[in-house]
Amino acid sequence: MGLKLKNVLPVFVFLLLASTAKAQTVFDVTSAKYGGKPNSDITQALSKAWTDACASTSPSKLVVPKGTFKFLGTTFKGPCKAPIAFQLQGTLQAPADGNQLPKKDTWISFDHIDRLTISGGGTFDGQGAISWKQNDCHKNKNCKSIAINLRFNFITNSRIEYVTTKDSKNFHVNVLGCTNVAFHHFTVSAPKESINTDGIHIGRSTGISIIDSTIKTGDDCISIGDGTKNLNVTNVTCGPGHGISIGSLGRYPKEEPVSGITIKNCTLTDTQNGVRIKTWPASPAAGTASDIHFEDIIMVNVGNPILIDQEYCPWNQCTLKVPSKVKISNVSFKNIRGTSTTPLAVKLVCSKGLPCEKVELSDIDLKYTGNQGPLTSKCTNVKPTITRVTKPLSCATSA
Repeated sequence: MGLKLKNVLPVFVFLLLASTAKAQTVFDVTSAKYGGKPNSDITQALSKAWTDACASTSPSKLVVPKGTFKFLGTTFKGPCKAPIAFQLQGTLQAPADGNQLPKKDTWISFDHIDRLTISGGGTFDGQGAISWKQNDCHKNKNCKSIAINLRFNFITNSRIEYVTTKDSKNFHVNVLGCTNVAFHHFTVSAPKESINTDGIHIGRSTGISIIDSTIKTGDDCISIGDGTKNLNVTNVTCGPGHGISIGSLGRYPKEEPVSGITIKNCTLTDTQNGVRIKTWPASPAAGTASDIHFEDIIMVNVGNPILIDQEYCPWNQCTLKVPSKVKISNVSFKNIRGTSTTPLAVKLVCSKGLPCEKVELSDIDLKYTGNQGPLTSKCTNVKPTITRVTKPLSCATSA
């Protein structure tokens, strides 16, 4: 009776998918019917196999066997008539030149599918190195579209496990409008110099879980956009990258509330930031971010380990004089320990127009590894509840 929704959802998804795993009809992309061959383009073969599998009235399994297969990309569309599994045992390889993709902003998309399972131990290889060198989206608002490796649009009751997304040209995974989707033993792999390659970005989705996963990339390991509710992130290793971020929020009108976020038992190593909430000043409309909890986090050589930044303004694209209109409340940072590469290890800078409320710091133990001064903290427009936090980290001298 007292179970929380976020704890029930992963179990629900597992039981649902387990019950549908029997008696699957197999659609092998290398069979004589589809003619796919390693080291060749299987775009048409894989698209046809998906169409047939999706039309099956009994549970189906599409198989890409071991080997490397070139794939220009497509949208795998639902709804399908029965549960469907996409078993990637080999490597799907995108064109290195993003101009060869049919859709310039997407390599592979899964749309409007219920009871989808993606597994098999294989790799979605975006071959993004050329695009990283050409990417100026971090400073040019009118930049060209660059392909995301995997989009999940309006997917329900599904599971993505034991697969890798590698070297995406842009974000690795974008989750939009999804409900009850679990990422288990999921791997994101890209070097730290890969620009704008967020590992998993989530927006306007409910009941997403990311568990027992490894994310190494050049931007946020996990970024949480507006409309995200009941998100569970547990036992994730992050780094290199920019950390785990709520936001940025408050940049656009009609953003939806963020609530029910739990980040727990995670380890961040050599990341630019730790766990953070970031909102833009001069927001075009009011917004909220609430019930956000970071607990049992290990930081290893991490910059800005604990951060609320309501003056987030990269590349001077905003007006700092106008405060953020995003209200942040009921946030906790508990049992966070390790090493910081910046002397300012705790920074809570809230909106002067809408100060943060019900913020808690407890059992914080961070050591500074550099020589740029003493370990410090800063709290502005917030009065956090502080328990078992040493004085340098307790905002003792902050306004």
